[in-house]
Amino acid sequence: MPGRWDWHFEDRETDRVQLAAPSPAGVDEQARRIQIRRRRIAAAVALAAVLLALVAVAPGSVSRGSHPARTASNASPGAGVHAPKTHADRAPEEDPSAAVKAVLAYTPFVKVGGDRGREVALTFDDGPGPYTPAVLSVLERLHVRATFFEIGAMLRYFGASTVRELRDGDVIGDHTQTHPEMATLSAHAQHEQLFEQILHVEVLDGPRPILFRPPYGSYNATTMRQLRALHLMMVLWSVDTDDYLQPGVPVIVQRALAGARPGAILLMHDAGGTRTQTIAALPRIIEELRARGFHLVTVPELLRDDPPPPGQTLPSSLRGD
Repeated sequence: MPGRWDWHFEDRETDRVQLAAPSPAGVDEQARRIQIRRRRIAAAVALAAVLLALVAVAPGSVSRGSHPARTASNASPGAGVHAPKTHADRAPEEDPSAAVKAVLAYTPFVKVGGDRGREVALTFDDGPGPYTPAVLSVLERLHVRATFFEIGAMLRYFGASTVRELRDGDVIGDHTQTHPEMATLSAHAQHEQLFEQILHVEVLDGPRPILFRPPYGSYNATTMRQLRALHLMMVLWSVDTDDYLQPGVPVIVQRALAGARPGAILLMHDAGGTRTQTIAALPRIIEELRARGFHLVTVPELLRDDPPPPGQTLPSSLRGD
C-alpha cells in the first residue's frame, strides 16, 4: 500500500508572510463576496448564451459534428472511426476521475507516469485560442486524445473549441482563470483562480476539472492546500518543448522526441501566442512516437494504465507557461 502524502509539509517563509499580510483597509468582506457571486452568475449566463448560439447554428453538432470523431489513441491512421463516449456515457471503470482519485490517495501531484508500459501523454496549455481548432484537426486526423489545461477567461471567447474537445474525448484541466503566478497570491485569490475556471468549464456542460497545471510552474504550500480542498491533482511535466518561444519546428520535434520514455508527460501550447510551429510539429511528433512503439493517451488514462510510483519528490519550482 503506497504511503500517503503529508499534506502538512512545512511552509516556506514567503508563504507565511503571504498569509499574514493584512487585507486592504476599508474592504467589506460580505460585499466583496456578493460581487464575486454576481460576477460568476454573469459569466455563467454569458457562456450559456454562447453555447446556445452554437447549438442554434448547427443543431446536433455538439454531440457529433462535421469532422471525424477520434478513436482510441493507439488506433492506426485510417482505422474505423467511432463516436467517442461522453463523460456521462462512460462505465465506472472508464471514468477518468476514478484513476485520478486512486493516485491522489498517495500523492497530490504527478510529473511522470510509471515505466512499465509504453504510454505517453500529450498536454497543451493556455487555450483555448485562435490556433486551438488547427491543433484539434491534427489530433482528430491522427486519432489522438490529449489533455488541455485551459484558462477560464479564454472560454468566453473560444468556448466552441472546448465543446469540440469534450466531444472528441479530450480531458480538460484547470490552468487558472487568468494565468497568474500562483505563489504570489493569497490563499483566497488562489482559490478564486481555481474555482472560477472550474465554473466556466461546467457552464459548457463539461465534467468538473480534476487536474490542475500551474502557470509558469508557480506554486507553493498554499497552492497545495487549495488543490486539496478542491480535490484537484497537480500535473507537472517530464518534457518541456518550449514551443511557446517558437524555436522552430525541427527544434520542437527534437525536444519532444528526446524526452520520450514510458510515462512521459509532454508540455506544449495551443494558445498564448502564435502556434503555427506547434501545429506543424505535432504530426511529426505523433508519427515518430508511434513508430517507436508508444501509445498516446490522456493524463487520466496514463494514471489508470501505468500510475506513478509513490515517493516522488515535489520540485520546488518548474519553469513553463
